[in-house]
Amino acid sequence: MAVKVLVVDDSGFFRRRVSEILSSDPNIQVVGTATNGREAIDQALALRPDVITMDYEMPMMDGITAVRNIMQRCPTPVMMFSSLTHEGARVTLDALDAGAVDFLPKNFEDISRNPEKVRQLLCEKVHSIARANRRFGQFAASASSSPATTGHATPAPTSHRPASPAPERSAPAAPGSAAPASSAPRRKHYRLVAIGTSTGGPVALQRVLSRLPASFPAPLVLIQHMPAAFTKAFAERLDKLCQIRVKEAEDGDLLRPGLALLAPGGKQMMVDGRGAVKILPGDERLNYKPCVDITFGSAAKAYGDKVLAVVLTGMGADGREGARMLKQGGSQVWAQDEASCVIYGMPMAVVKASLADAVYSLDDIGPHLVEACS
Repeated sequence: MAVKVLVVDDSGFFRRRVSEILSSDPNIQVVGTATNGREAIDQALALRPDVITMDYEMPMMDGITAVRNIMQRCPTPVMMFSSLTHEGARVTLDALDAGAVDFLPKNFEDISRNPEKVRQLLCEKVHSIARANRRFGQFAASASSSPATTGHATPAPTSHRPASPAPERSAPAAPGSAAPASSAPRRKHYRLVAIGTSTGGPVALQRVLSRLPASFPAPLVLIQHMPAAFTKAFAERLDKLCQIRVKEAEDGDLLRPGLALLAPGGKQMMVDGRGAVKILPGDERLNYKPCVDITFGSAAKAYGDKVLAVVLTGMGADGREGARMLKQGGSQVWAQDEASCVIYGMPMAVVKASLADAVYSLDDIGPHLVEACS
């Protein structure tokens, strides 16, 4: 059955171009278009699409308001189009907080210069989001419950005061997985916590990191697939919402307890045994910039068995080979369970390769990190 898509944009050119690109895939059907947020809500209710593509800046009602209304009235996966600017990043993160599940840069030059690459990426994302649609209602319900953030996490005070961790619960492994369900994580003196994620990651990271106290005893590195213009704004947002400190990593930054360093978009992040971060140019031969495998691999080399790695929601298999290196060195690897993932791709790759020491639901990962590192 074809994936039904509603295309929302006030630009006639962009509506037509996106519709043409999607319609070129025989397994995607554009069932309607809308020129503003109000039309988008009406069309979503009438057409019940599987996926909605949404612009932000539109007359009558902007994209974020439309997303929030759609999540309340007919929860549907929404992919935002955003500009590659700091303001575009802020707006996109607001949209993800409102309930959107993913985003793509709105780059007219790329459409003209690399039409096949754009077609492949857009159609791939639509198919992946549509496959996750069956469990989307639970995420949308949570997101729409709070207009301020995501509804998933309680924002921490900006003073970074310590907070008591929430009660712990264990989650069963995903159906058919080879990983064990751990009732309690293995306690150890970890020198580093490394977290990798992609689609669904901005909200997932917020939910995990907001459960950590300011006194969290281990340094953290975060690898989120995200454009270069977005990571600084994302780090700033996390820093305001969490008790731990969060910043976009810079070359030479030192790993410190209670500090999370976010890999900058468009580049690669590595760590060394001296506790320093290296930021390298993004290699065009690599699909992901930043790449979870590269950071995980460097951590395995630098810290042996003293790394706790976590693979969260995301498309593809980035993180699997890095997890393999970590496991060979004796480190621990956790995966997010299928039920709480927006896209069960990256964690599934780790689980299917029998590399996960434990599989936890998203809301259990933060408390379990506190227990494991205490």
